[in-house]
Amino acid sequence: MSNAQNAESMVREDGTYPTVPLRQDVVTMSVVQTRVMGIRGNHIQQDIRRNLDYFLETIDIAQGLGGRSDLLLFHEFPITGFSEWTRKQHYELSLEMDGPEIAEVRKKAQHYNCYIVFGTYAKDPVNWPDHILHLMVMAKPDGTIATHWKQRNVRGMFPGGEQYTSVIYDVYDRFVEMYGVDAVIPVEQTDIGNIAMSAVQFEPELFRCMAFKGAEIICRVATGGFEYDDMRLTSYHNSLYTLIANNCVNTGERNPGFFDDANFGGPGRSAIFGPRGVELAKAGAFESKEMARINMKEFRARHRIPDLHLHLYKPVFDQYRERYDHSGYLEKLPADKREAFMMFQQRSRWTHFW
Repeated sequence: MSNAQNAESMVREDGTYPTVPLRQDVVTMSVVQTRVMGIRGNHIQQDIRRNLDYFLETIDIAQGLGGRSDLLLFHEFPITGFSEWTRKQHYELSLEMDGPEIAEVRKKAQHYNCYIVFGTYAKDPVNWPDHILHLMVMAKPDGTIATHWKQRNVRGMFPGGEQYTSVIYDVYDRFVEMYGVDAVIPVEQTDIGNIAMSAVQFEPELFRCMAFKGAEIICRVATGGFEYDDMRLTSYHNSLYTLIANNCVNTGERNPGFFDDANFGGPGRSAIFGPRGVELAKAGAFESKEMARINMKEFRARHRIPDLHLHLYKPVFDQYRERYDHSGYLEKLPADKREAFMMFQQRSRWTHFW
């Protein structure tokens, strides 16, 4: 199917959206709030094994505590963590989707007949050599996985440095050529509901597009903090279910290179929101599992995509120019955060970048 054909079929005109049959009427979904520990650049395999063992243990705990869940959502980096690395170390510790770590998570999803969603740094040496990817991963009950690229990075968060991971915006032309425009904002049609996944914050237009494409559950992740209302309003404005999983406070060793109490509220506060932004569950600061049970059959029977009067706003959107053009990482991959910072300064259209 051509990209143009994909683009024409992404949103239905009658307010409905494509689905597959549900396995049951009522779905149980949980956010699992766990520790984050960054891999040490000189102990990569040892630390990956440590983090993976902890991740697998918390899956077992979550499925044995308070009843089974159809969906478990973990934070942004349960296996790799995040820390200060050289680019070479960062690439080396990034996971391959056909590697042994993902295989072990897939086995857990099969064992518990559930969906397990989490984020990770990843690499694809065949298709994207030297690129460090930032992915959302869904391990499915049938043993397969779905991977969704992060759409864009936040800029201006770290003084004098920028993220050099390859998100869709920074490789857009080649991404669309390889995977089609529909893959830019994907929605998984599963037997517990239509699920979209993202590590993006502060861009409500992205989640509105997910809703247009039929998302019923949006799984959002953070590590180090987030703005609570950014998550709640995803459900408020789009009348769907939003899950946010953040890391907990590290009781014991602190994550290397970062304070536990960071910007955007720091650890904790993982939550589940229902349509209109109703808080269904909220975690504190420590390790925990927060659960909600929803009647997906009833929700689906009455749910429609957002009713947006786009004609009013389209002339403004048509004139808007992004702060910097897409696909810059196809021209050159920055060697480090400092070079990424300089590249974005040079490419910015704004008079004052920060």
